Amino acid sequence: MSQQCIDFTGRVAIVTGAGNGLGRSHALALARRGAKVVVNDLGGARDGAGNSLQAADEVVAQIQAMGGEAIANGANVANFSEVEAMVAQVMERWGRVDILLNNAGILRDKSFSRMDLADFRLVMDVHLMGSVNCTKAVWEIMRAQNYGRIVMTTSSSGLYGNFGQSNYGAAKMAVVGLMNTLALEGQKHDIRVNALAPTAATRMTEDLLDKTVFELLTPESVTAGALLLCHEGAPQRTILCAGAGGYATTRIFETNGVFLPPALQTPESVLAIWDAICDTTDQCALEAGFKQTEKFLSKAAASFGNQ
Repeated sequence: MSQQCIDFTGRVAIVTGAGNGLGRSHALALARRGAKVVVNDLGGARDGAGNSLQAADEVVAQIQAMGGEAIANGANVANFSEVEAMVAQVMERWGRVDILLNNAGILRDKSFSRMDLADFRLVMDVHLMGSVNCTKAVWEIMRAQNYGRIVMTTSSSGLYGNFGQSNYGAAKMAVVGLMNTLALEGQKHDIRVNALAPTAATRMTEDLLDKTVFELLTPESVTAGALLLCHEGAPQRTILCAGAGGYATTRIFETNGVFLPPALQTPESVLAIWDAICDTTDQCALEAGFKQTEKFLSKAAASFGNQ
């Protein structure tokens, strides 16, 4: 992408979980660059317990002190009616929603064998359904205005796994699947949907990372990537990884694979060609789920055509 100034003047942004950590950094940065910002935060503890508007109000005060416009909102993103009310408040105040940054999250870490299913569901409700609820509440608005930028927050724990975070990892991989489909459905209305995979020193990660590296893992370094995904020239359907000043993208690739004729479609035959199945030489990223079906059918057609 060419060098240009990233500006959000006239844009309206909703940032969830914006009272602390990454969300706070995202909200402040958007406001500095001209956006009107909804600072959403339930105000609970790291595990989701409790609620308070104090943190959100403090961020709003900071934005107003710098001459920006912001409102605080304590909607629980896992509750769709509360999210709908929040979006209605935004529409009444500013008449549009241009940016949704789904950042709200909680942790209930335990090994899977020790984890209570209630803790699994709660983490899924906040991370996955919270993102679904907020996106659903703004989707028709963005379609009507033919513009929208939506950022899901995923994680290396979802993309690659992390011991003790089966609930969190499942939720964080799920939002990637949500992104993949919404990016396709929103494309004709210039709704661009991407995902951010952050590593930062926040209260969510203080028990997971060595204290000595915290000074490198600033929320601001992640926010630089988040704002790229929010602006007019944002990519589409991209997983941007960011942390400690490092930036990379993750993509899901599929190997070219091998065709077996009907007589050889047995588990023994699959095992016999396993190395060829796993060969990454001609792997590629598929643009949509049906592309896999097209690939397999083309292999079958080619095989039968050669008979």
